[in-house]
Amino acid sequence: MISLGKETIHRYKEFIEWTDTLSDLDDNIWLTPIAEGKATVAEIISHLKNWDNYLINTIIPAIKNGEGMVFPDFDSFNQKAYEYARSGISKKGLLDEFKQTRIQLIEIMLTEPDVATKNVTANGVENCPHTGTPYSLLYIIYEFIEHDIHHKNQILSVI
Repeated sequence: MISLGKETIHRYKEFIEWTDTLSDLDDNIWLTPIAEGKATVAEIISHLKNWDNYLINTIIPAIKNGEGMVFPDFDSFNQKAYEYARSGISKKGLLDEFKQTRIQLIEIMLTEPDVATKNVTANGVENCPHTGTPYSLLYIIYEFIEHDIHHKNQILSVI
């Protein structure tokens, strides 16, 4: 589990290197929806930052208190991230915030592996219904890697 954990954390951190390349992205592309009715690149980065922030400020304290992980309604949660991206924050500012938040989350997981690997419920469920794997913060990060890749591919399709 520990080697899988380090590999998962490493892959989660690698995404920062890719998002760093977005600093050169043309502002028109940065602020244009990736498809009709979809989020902009800025909104996607804000969305990813918002989820990392949620893990840091809500999920990790819950795990430390012996509680399960509780995830909010995705649509309203994501809407707040999109609004933040439209609030006038600069591309550099948002990319820097994303990077700092992701680094902070990774540091917590590396320095507190017992928190990262502790089996806890996710919205009251003990195991992932798709894989049967017991939920932990580390497993959520593993799932978030696929989420990152999904959004990376969306962004790559427009740049």
